[in-house]
Amino acid sequence: MTENPDRAPRSSRRAVPPWSLLAAGVLTGGLLGGAYGVLTPPSYTATAYVIAVPADKSDTAAAQGFAQAYGRVATQLAVLDDAQMWAGVPLRTLQDSVRTETSPDAPMVAVSATSPHALQATDMANAVVRSLVQHANGTKGATNVELIRFSRALKPTAPTSASTKVTALVGASAGGLLGGLVLLVRPRRRVAESAVQASVPGPAVAADVRGQL
Repeated sequence: MTENPDRAPRSSRRAVPPWSLLAAGVLTGGLLGGAYGVLTPPSYTATAYVIAVPADKSDTAAAQGFAQAYGRVATQLAVLDDAQMWAGVPLRTLQDSVRTETSPDAPMVAVSATSPHALQATDMANAVVRSLVQHANGTKGATNVELIRFSRALKPTAPTSASTKVTALVGASAGGLLGGLVLLVRPRRRVAESAVQASVPGPAVAADVRGQL
């Protein structure tokens, strides 16, 4: 009689394909990014410009240096405290919303304000510029540099914050990246070596051992 060779048991569970982690990451990130874009209110940014003009006793280099200084002074309490009266917002709102930028090539200062409301952003930028010009020109007799308004802030017609499509794409990209990282660092399954089944020989035919010692 012969014995049937043992067969390795087959697992009833199928392994999850590696690409499913990437797909899940992209889908989850896209949904979260889209939800962020929908739930976050849009923001608007308005920008006004001032320029430093040298007097007869000064030169362009001095005006350039004072423009850099005025760019730093514009966000200080002394300037913002006066600006809040014209902007109609608390001082803390101006501190969080107003940013300045200076040019390395021209004696110009850009004052930008960001707000969920387009008109409020415009009012804040113009108010800070008005206060900055007053403070700067109060000492022009000593600095020999006059600060004048170059351009008023206009009401923005479109939000500067990212749209829902952009946030969804960013979220999908981030989710795909995280899914790829998880795929790289996850412990890999050890491939089970196939058991070498030894062939079982059939029973030997009984030999007549009578008379053999």
